[in-house]
Amino acid sequence: MGIWDWALEAYAQPGVPDACLALQDEHGQNTSLLLWAVYAEVSDPVLLARAAEAARAWDATALRPLREVRRALKAPLPPFGDGARQELREEVKAIELAAERLLMEALEGLSKGRGGARALQALEAASKAWDKPAPADALARLAAALG
Repeated sequence: MGIWDWALEAYAQPGVPDACLALQDEHGQNTSLLLWAVYAEVSDPVLLARAAEAARAWDATALRPLREVRRALKAPLPPFGDGARQELREEVKAIELAAERLLMEALEGLSKGRGGARALQALEAASKAWDKPAPADALARLAAALG
C-alpha cells in the first residue's frame, strides 16, 4: 500500500485527526512528515534531516499559504455570498490535500522500504528533525491513535 492510501486509512482512525491537528496547530509540527516517518518506520537522523528540509520548503511554498487561504475563507465575508465562498473554500481544501499528497509521495521516494522504527520512536525522531520537538505526550497520543 502506498503512503497516500495508508495516510487516508490512518487519518480515518479515531483520535488521529485530533492528534494531528494538535501537533500542527499547537506545536508547529508538519503532520505529513510525522505520518511519513511512521509509515516508513524511520528514525535515521540523516534521512529525517533531508526529509524535514524538503518538508520545510514545501510547507513555506505551498501548504502554509493554502491553509491560510482555506481558513480565511471559513468566515462570512460580505458582500461575497456564503455559497460561493464555501465552494471556493472546498476547492482550496482539495488543492491543499493535493499538496499534502505530493509532499508525502516525495518523502516516500526518499525512503527505501521500511526502517523498522516503532511509531512513537519515528514520531519523536521526526518531530526533533522538524524543529522544536513537540511534547512527548502529544506525540504519544498520535502513536496510540495510529495503533
